[in-house]
Amino acid sequence: MAINDIQKETFFKLLQQIRTQVGHLKKQNRELNKENNRLRTKLNDVHKDQTDIFSSISESERIAMKHQVDGLIEKIDKYLES
Repeated sequence: MAINDIQKETFFKLLQQIRTQVGHLKKQNRELNKENNRLRTKLNDVHKDQTDIFSSISESERIAMKHQVDGLIEKIDKYLES
């Protein structure tokens, strides 16, 4: 019976360690969720404050910029092909 008692005692010690570890992990998870929510809120605030780079320029300027980019891409392609 002494072996059985030792096994029970060991089992309960290990069970308590598991419960303690689970408690720590739950606490850590709650803290990480709070941090995640805080960061999401901060990110949303930053997104609200940002404007699209193209929203501040006119349609004709956008078209001109697109043509410039297309021209540069063509030059790069020609350079890479040769």
